[in-house]
Amino acid sequence: MGAVDLSTHPGHLARRLQQAHSLLWSAMVSEETTSPQFAVLNALVDQPGIDQRTLSGRISLDRSTVADLVARLARRGLLERVRDPRDGRRNVLRLTDEGERVHRKLATRTARMNRVFLAPLDETERETLLRLIGRVAAAAEDLRA
Repeated sequence: MGAVDLSTHPGHLARRLQQAHSLLWSAMVSEETTSPQFAVLNALVDQPGIDQRTLSGRISLDRSTVADLVARLARRGLLERVRDPRDGRRNVLRLTDEGERVHRKLATRTARMNRVFLAPLDETERETLLRLIGRVAAAAEDLRA
């Protein structure tokens, strides 16, 4: 059997895409805050006061990864755990003022980075790519569950 054409392997292409994203993220968005950390901040802007389990589902990351991200962001003073006023047995998450400031700054930079990242595609192609990647990712998550 000869060499396999990796340009037809979605995993290989996904890894290359992730590498390109990571390079652009570091150069254009932040060297301090990672893309998954930004996802946490963004989810808490959209839905303040959720617990870690709900957050995990919102950003499609496993609970242990989310626990690590939350701990790192809390140490940086960007979010806080507070006792749930409706259920004293659980904690909920809220951004601090600094967390909101960092989110605003990164949201602007992320939008700029995404324009650069997707620049080779026209608007219709961008919409199609994002829709298809979303479908494949959702199906993969369903298989995992």
